[in-house]
Amino acid sequence: MRYRMTVIGTGYLGITHAACMAELGHQVLGLDIDADRVRRLGDGELPIHEEGLAELLRRGLASGRLRFTTDYREAADFGDVHFLCLGTPQRKDGPAADVSQLDAAVDALAPHLTRPCLVVGKSTVPVGTAARLADRLRTLAPAGEDVDLAWNPEFLREGHAVRDTLAPDRVVLGVRTDRAERTLREVYAPLGEVPVVVTDHATAELVKAAANAFLATKISYINAMAEVCEAADADVVRLAEALSYDDRIGGRFLRAGLGFGGGCLPKDIRAFRARADELGAGRALSFLGDVDAINLRRRARVVELARELVGGSFEGRRIAVLGAAFKPDSDDIRDSPALDVAAAIGARGGAVAVYDPAALDNARKAYPELGYATSATEAARGAHAVLLLTEWREFAELTPGRLEPLVAARNLVDGRNVLDPAGWRAAGWNYRSLGRR
Repeated sequence: MRYRMTVIGTGYLGITHAACMAELGHQVLGLDIDADRVRRLGDGELPIHEEGLAELLRRGLASGRLRFTTDYREAADFGDVHFLCLGTPQRKDGPAADVSQLDAAVDALAPHLTRPCLVVGKSTVPVGTAARLADRLRTLAPAGEDVDLAWNPEFLREGHAVRDTLAPDRVVLGVRTDRAERTLREVYAPLGEVPVVVTDHATAELVKAAANAFLATKISYINAMAEVCEAADADVVRLAEALSYDDRIGGRFLRAGLGFGGGCLPKDIRAFRARADELGAGRALSFLGDVDAINLRRRARVVELARELVGGSFEGRRIAVLGAAFKPDSDDIRDSPALDVAAAIGARGGAVAVYDPAALDNARKAYPELGYATSATEAARGAHAVLLLTEWREFAELTPGRLEPLVAARNLVDGRNVLDPAGWRAAGWNYRSLGRR
């Protein structure tokens, strides 16, 4: 069965979900309060960098199954299913999640819901948010009890979001009625055979928070081992390789380096811990404070390694920073470790030249005080140190011979452990990385 559905919020999650649902054959109306964004999307202009998404957007528009609006009344009249895909950033006054965008969307949509429908939250939220919003919908919607709420968390990886939506490893349905479960099973039926976990609202909310906390913990664990390896003159890359053969551990997310960033893991682990404190279960997640601290220490360590390589001071030194996005195959610079390091070096007197294949425009807007280059080789020209901070393939494929004629000094910090230390050292470079000799 194909549905008429709305996707409220056209950020990274919303655009991806809307385009993919249209690809599955549903009639989709995307809604955003930003009129310029709606216009651009309607013209097929994608405001983010995500592999394969631009093609899906254009195909959905051309088919007539996808369009966009700023009108909540139109959305309510159109949709039988309404997906909430709003951002939940960290609050400015503390670690908790800011759910004001979700609240505003529900308050704007609910008064126009005059017939039975299903509202589905996909945002990452503090546990208990779904129950609160369900009460709010029943109070504000003319249809009252005929407006049902479900929670259906997303598990998208930036750079792989289209694949993760159209071929997910699981679908989690947090529902309170058989009608909601049946509807969502029909919505996702075109995906084929996919594991479906049906649970209550609270458990569905916790699944995403718990998943991100686990991934962040695994990343920080191997980075903690990197700190020990540095102190013990050991090699964290070989250590991680040995650990990866244990099926109980596995090798994914076990690469030591500069650590995680982006719009999910950092703010989600802080919000998870803050919510646990509110529930009286703060001690259970106290370890996430160490996870966060380990992650941030890696950034400071890269700055220190670079400072050592250039003689103890950044004054009068040119530093090439390769990477601005928080991860490759994305233009997302939210909480980017690479830009955090670049800004710290710039604040200490270094002349920074940043290059990234996709995120330069976003970086320039957020960090106008930094210098920028149009290629890796331009960034390296005259550099006293080259820092590889986002593991784009083109950076991992760099060779000593390509950079040697350009740099002022052969100093390299491999912040992602993607280069061959022996090859670079044999070519006369001072190679430093995290967790290796």
